[in-house]
Amino acid sequence: MSNPLQKKFKLRADQIRNLVGPMGGALATDRITVDGMPVGYMYRETPDRPEDSGWRFFSGDEDQAYVDDAANTSIYAVNTIANYDPDIIGFLETPAPCAFEKIQGTHDYQEVEQ
Repeated sequence: MSNPLQKKFKLRADQIRNLVGPMGGALATDRITVDGMPVGYMYRETPDRPEDSGWRFFSGDEDQAYVDDAANTSIYAVNTIANYDPDIIGFLETPAPCAFEKIQGTHDYQEVEQ
């Protein structure tokens, strides 16, 4: 994964508010944190470390080559990603395994098969 300190984020650090309590880290793509796209697809897997929330966040338009390039993803606090797209907040307590896809043109998600 790339060094998030070298990226030009859509939100500045002083724009990040405390929206959710500490949940651990989450993987998110640059389409969200750099390009400012909303979360279009998210899934939670069983974490293998205590500091991992199990959440993985994508805009939904990344192709496999983009996802396979570690430079396009980083680990963030779940709260950080909630600041990029507060629509995810209502789903964050869903136990793993789960997956959700944003319903196009809305702020709602629907559960999908992984």
